[in-house]
Amino acid sequence: MAKVKTRYVCANCGSVSSRWLGRCPQCGEWNTMTEETLQPEAPRKAGSMQRTGTETRPAALTDITMEDMSRLETGIGELDRVLGGGLVPGALILLSGDPGIGKSTLVLQMAAAVCKKQGAVLYGSGEESQGQIKLRAERLGIVAPDLFIQADTSLDAVLHEAERRKPRLLIVDSIQTMYCQDADGTPGSMGQIREGTARLMTFAKTTNIPVVVIGHVNKEGAIAGPRMMEHMVDVVLYFEGDRQYQFRILRGIKNRFGSTNESGMFTMTEEGLSELANPSQLLLAERSAHQAGSVIAAVMDGQRPMLGEIQALTSHSVFAVPRRTASGMDYNRLIILLAVLEKRIGLNLGTQDVYINVVGGLRLTGTAADLPVILAVVSSFKDIPMDEHTVVMGEVGLTGDIRRVPQADRRLKEAAKMGFTRFIVPRGNMSELKRDDFPDCRIIPVVSIRDAITAAFSS
Repeated sequence: MAKVKTRYVCANCGSVSSRWLGRCPQCGEWNTMTEETLQPEAPRKAGSMQRTGTETRPAALTDITMEDMSRLETGIGELDRVLGGGLVPGALILLSGDPGIGKSTLVLQMAAAVCKKQGAVLYGSGEESQGQIKLRAERLGIVAPDLFIQADTSLDAVLHEAERRKPRLLIVDSIQTMYCQDADGTPGSMGQIREGTARLMTFAKTTNIPVVVIGHVNKEGAIAGPRMMEHMVDVVLYFEGDRQYQFRILRGIKNRFGSTNESGMFTMTEEGLSELANPSQLLLAERSAHQAGSVIAAVMDGQRPMLGEIQALTSHSVFAVPRRTASGMDYNRLIILLAVLEKRIGLNLGTQDVYINVVGGLRLTGTAADLPVILAVVSSFKDIPMDEHTVVMGEVGLTGDIRRVPQADRRLKEAAKMGFTRFIVPRGNMSELKRDDFPDCRIIPVVSIRDAITAAFSS
């Protein structure tokens, strides 16, 4: 009998080692090597390596005929936006996100919408029973006779049923709970996930049926399983948001059929996830005017302009080292901005605790929010409120100058639509702004922090 061999595979990069290592020699990550058992292969007969089937030949690009690649619209506008217009036939889509964020709710609503517009959908669930999914469907008000639920942890059984029914969409919830009969390891192991993803990819490409797979995340927030899983799929979507808030954002991390700059906005309600056509209105709904430390920032989430409220609070510190807390923005970026304030303006923040909060659970990823954060800190420190009709944007350099931001016209149009009439913008953006687009608005160009502070707190 052949000897059973073992190997160790890195969960982060997929590199293989014959022995366990504390640190992966390929990617440098610690404690990512997991053990896999290799079953001995049966001896091959002579001629077994010969290829069977039709041989493929190269073709000139101009001679290749396009098959019918019309997208399947899901009926959920925000989801179609992120996907690039809908589901591409034969696409393998990975949906991931934090536990309890609403992944299963989103795919169930997607399945109901596809059933209504396109046809039958097969929902393979290894986490919930048919009764549990029925309860959630009743809570969401979903009635879809063409939605078939298969509660089974065997991926082979789910694929066999999909080949028999030929649905318009296949959903697998989740890849970590499914197992393949011929693969080694328990459900959720790297070998099972890799083999399951490969079989789903083969099914999607050979049948032209789009497949949506839910994947869990680990404690670091990365998609669980080998990193090669992300390389195998066509689209990677990440569903994010704080469970304490109603705000949810669907982002495209990878998309072979569209842009990764789009994002979908949802709110979690008792009836499930609702599309959010105007996120700025929700974020500013409970804003209190004439409050020191509050500034409205014009930011971009992907290709979508948004308005968000940035709040700052400064108070005298009772500690030897004052506290710095940032919620909704990068902590290190806050430290840089406070250092620029002290150096270039002379604001004594060495004895002040500084707290920054972005209202509504919104996360600031761009540098256009630098100037709003600085003005919010100055407003709180001096206890002077800003004009309630003012919107601010601008990147702050270490020298205290204000740099231009991309897509300034789209940001200002969103602010004007929300009723704001006074804008503080970098001077570098003035060349791309047309005064005729903002007839009733006052645009104030600034080149330095000192100019911005003067403009913000002058009548």
